[in-house]
Amino acid sequence: MRANRCVRVCARLILLVIVTATALLAPPPPLFAAGAPRADDPPATVPAIGRAWPVGSRPRVLRGWEPPATVYGPGHRGVDLAAPAGTPVRAVARSRVAFAGRVAGRGVVSVDLTGTGDPPLRTTYEPVTAAVEEGDEVEPGEVIGTVDASGSHCTATCVHWGLRRGEGYANPLSLLPPWLLHRGPSRLLPLA
Repeated sequence: MRANRCVRVCARLILLVIVTATALLAPPPPLFAAGAPRADDPPATVPAIGRAWPVGSRPRVLRGWEPPATVYGPGHRGVDLAAPAGTPVRAVARSRVAFAGRVAGRGVVSVDLTGTGDPPLRTTYEPVTAAVEEGDEVEPGEVIGTVDASGSHCTATCVHWGLRRGEGYANPLSLLPPWLLHRGPSRLLPLA
């Protein structure tokens, strides 16, 4: 009877190792949306250069990045981060402000990330009341604006954080190192 229990436990451990290895070896999701970047765009690489979340210390992601299957297809070209109106919005990395103003009635701030190639990676934050102007240099963690009370497409107040290179959209969470994304201590699940 004890031998049977040992065999079952060993079988479960082997299955756990196989499942874990399969998950770790699976190819990552694409960084850029299908159909983009164009053939003349630089390679689709996103360095983990972020040093801070754009809002809060570990905001709740209300909606993740959902790349469209085609250039004009449905999807979500960024992530929505929970943030009450008035929350400071911070630069995630050293940047230069490319745009700060209103688009379709919404406050938008776009910054080009320093040292990320040509064209550079560009992050966009909306709805935001800008605290910076076009051409300003900003450091990681520097306040670039505050979350607007209106203009959000979320059911709760949020900031939409986007990332693109040229015409191709990418997952902005890929800018953050894994230790910033981690939400708590690692835990092993019981086998039974």
